[in-house]
Amino acid sequence: MRRDNHYLGGIGGGKGAMVNSSPAVAAHAEGEEIEVLESTNVLPVAPEDQWKSLFDKYDQENSGCISTERFRDLLAAHGSELDPHKLEVLLALADINADGKICYQDFVNLVRNKRSNSFRRAILQGSRQLRNSALREEVGLGLSRRLVRHVAYETLPREVDRKWYFDSYNYCPPPWLMLAITIAEVIVFMYYGLQLNRWVLQVSSPYFLKGPLPYHPQLRAQAWRYLSYIFMHAGIEHLGLNMAMQLLVGVPLEMVHGALRIGLVYVCGVLAGSLAVSVADMTAPVVGSSGGVYALVSAHLANVVMNWSGMKCQFKLFRMAMALVCMSVEFGRAVWLRFYPPAFPPCPNPSFVAHLGGVAVGLTLGVVVLQNYEQRLQEQSLFWIFFSVYTLFILCGIFWNIFAYSLLDVKLPPPP
Repeated sequence: MRRDNHYLGGIGGGKGAMVNSSPAVAAHAEGEEIEVLESTNVLPVAPEDQWKSLFDKYDQENSGCISTERFRDLLAAHGSELDPHKLEVLLALADINADGKICYQDFVNLVRNKRSNSFRRAILQGSRQLRNSALREEVGLGLSRRLVRHVAYETLPREVDRKWYFDSYNYCPPPWLMLAITIAEVIVFMYYGLQLNRWVLQVSSPYFLKGPLPYHPQLRAQAWRYLSYIFMHAGIEHLGLNMAMQLLVGVPLEMVHGALRIGLVYVCGVLAGSLAVSVADMTAPVVGSSGGVYALVSAHLANVVMNWSGMKCQFKLFRMAMALVCMSVEFGRAVWLRFYPPAFPPCPNPSFVAHLGGVAVGLTLGVVVLQNYEQRLQEQSLFWIFFSVYTLFILCGIFWNIFAYSLLDVKLPPPP
């Protein structure tokens, strides 16, 4: 059975009457970091089904949550079966929960170590206790703190998560990934706009596909093109819609979940988009960041729908409708352009299939990432299921690009 190694040196040694544990704590030379070593003599955690039955006894309304008073009664009666360090976290969680409720899923996540070390630290750390009042009641906040509160209500469905995020986020690091990608896309677009002397429907220029960035089926052996195509756009109308969705959705998500997780979803959507085109629309080139953008937007919208009652953002139904309208307009533009007579046949216009690849990634891998804020993805079975399916798709796409074009005798357009 696993042992908990997430205990802070600044907190007392747990309930000595329950278990004799002595975690060894070594301080960093400058006193800025604390190294936590694994505690010994930890009692095993009770099986989850046993805790579920105990929880249900106190949950008379069958709501999945119980009051903090009943939760304390449960811990008082059965807490001796828990590691004292976990018991300390659970008691602190009861103290800071302004809703007066403890949900069974929160309880299980903490007991089974599915919450990250930083979340445990936030609850236990006395100097940064989570706020007891609802975030909307906070007054006198500056512009930057109001923005953080707004982002918390936009992206997180539970009040305890919103409070932890609000108290811990300090813009360091800033949401650099989405901003850097957007700036790079604008720079590339401006460069080609000046080179081609064209800003609308740049794709109609004979030199548009000659650069090193767009994906072209004749150049599919140049592996970087499966990713670099995101920096090219068919025109200012294409760039504008993608950039708006990328900034309005991608930046808040990166502020909450971090560049690593959001970058994972974004890059997976980009790669799935180009590979989907190479499988389903074999003769068409690809440009634009729609694969990555649609992965993020579809994951966010699905997360909002799945946690509808917990999401407290204002005008959420209207904003959901507007997001779907923007996605539909951009997708409709891409479909129209694909079947519009190309300026230089036999090469067709860029494909729209990358949008669908991005949506598929967002509704699977992306949803798992967004639903597990401050929890360890490597311990989520759904994450590994979807990641394995995605990896299998990538491998199949690679083999398809190596063998299928020759086996099917596909008539490709000439290279640009």
